[in-house]
Amino acid sequence: MSLAEKKLGIDRVVFIGRTFEEYRAMFNLNEKHLKGKKVLDCASGACSFTAHALQQGTEATSCDIAYKFTAEELEKKGSLDLIHTMNQMQHVQEQYVWKYFSSIDDLTEHRKRALKDCIAHMKKNPEAYQYGALPNLPFQKNEFDLTLCANFLFMYSDRLDYTFHLEALKELIRVTKEEVRLFPLTNLSGKISTYLPQLLEEIAPLVKGTEIADVPYEFQKGANQMLKIYV
Repeated sequence: MSLAEKKLGIDRVVFIGRTFEEYRAMFNLNEKHLKGKKVLDCASGACSFTAHALQQGTEATSCDIAYKFTAEELEKKGSLDLIHTMNQMQHVQEQYVWKYFSSIDDLTEHRKRALKDCIAHMKKNPEAYQYGALPNLPFQKNEFDLTLCANFLFMYSDRLDYTFHLEALKELIRVTKEEVRLFPLTNLSGKISTYLPQLLEEIAPLVKGTEIADVPYEFQKGANQMLKIYV
C-alpha cells in the first residue's frame, strides 16, 4: 500500500471529478498549452479532462490511486459519492461562490457529466488511466510536457503532512519537462496552505522558477490561484 493510501484511505477518497471546461478555467489553459502536448493529470479521480483532451489533439494520461479498481466499480462508487457530497453541500453553501455554477443542481449536473464521460472513456481506453500514487509514480523522468494536479495537494493539508507534500512535488517535477500546475493553493477550510512558503523555498534549487497566478475560476471562496512550476 502506498503512502497516500495509508494516509488517506482509499475507502475515504471521494470519487468525483471536474469537467474538461473546469480544468481549462482552473489552470487557465488554452490551445497552445494542450495541442500536440503530452499531459499528465494526477491525481485525476473522476475528472473528464483526459477523455476530452485526447479528442482535441493532446496526448493525455490520467493517474490515480483509485484506478486499481474496475471502471464498473468506480462508476458505482462515484454515483454514491456524488449523492453523499451533494447532500453535504446543502449545509455549506455559504463557503462557495455561486457564479461558475448557478446552484447545487447545476453543480450536480457538471459532476454527473464528468463522471459519465470519465467512465465511458475509461472503459474504451483503459490504457489512458494508470494506477499510481504520489509520491511514487509509474512514469519516466521528463515523460510529460505538462503535469496538472487539481484538488489534492494543499487541499488535504490536514491529512497529508509537509514531508508528503514535498516528496509529491519532487515527483511531479521529476516526470515533467516543461511545467507543473497545481490548483488550488487552499486547504479544505479555504485558507492558503501553511506549507506553501517552505515548499517553494525547498524546490527552488530543483526548478527554473515558480509563479503564483490568478485564474478565472473560483468555486470555493478564496480558491482562485494556481502554482506554476517551471521545470
